[in-house]
Amino acid sequence: MTRIDFYILQSDQHHQGDIFACRLAEKAHRAGMRVLLAVDDRQRAEQLDALLWTFREDSFLPHAPQGDEQRAAVEINCGEEPGPHHGLLINLCSEVPGWFSRFERLAEIVVQQPQALERSRSRFGHFRNRGYPLQSHRIGN
Repeated sequence: MTRIDFYILQSDQHHQGDIFACRLAEKAHRAGMRVLLAVDDRQRAEQLDALLWTFREDSFLPHAPQGDEQRAAVEINCGEEPGPHHGLLINLCSEVPGWFSRFERLAEIVVQQPQALERSRSRFGHFRNRGYPLQSHRIGN
């Protein structure tokens, strides 16, 4: 069963959530896990792609858009089927992808904005009612 982690940031900026997603992807990659970052559209995927190159000066995180001819340890998904992925899904979408349960872990990143908080509360209750193992992590600035 998929383990679901909610990372609750103190920031109210979505950009900080994206930076945290990059850090989380890097940590999972270093632990040997394949990572899929899910976003709503191509524009957001391009923004995340650029951020993965620049979020830390001393870091290189091999990544690519999902569906590229190359397979990368970290891939960015824009709604496609996830293919052979099954490690960590970092969900940055407005909805939870229907195929999330094929992953070992799902990460939900929560910023302090009313709409994001309401969405995460709803998701937490949905997952809890279905018996998924849940963890919440408060992340300081």
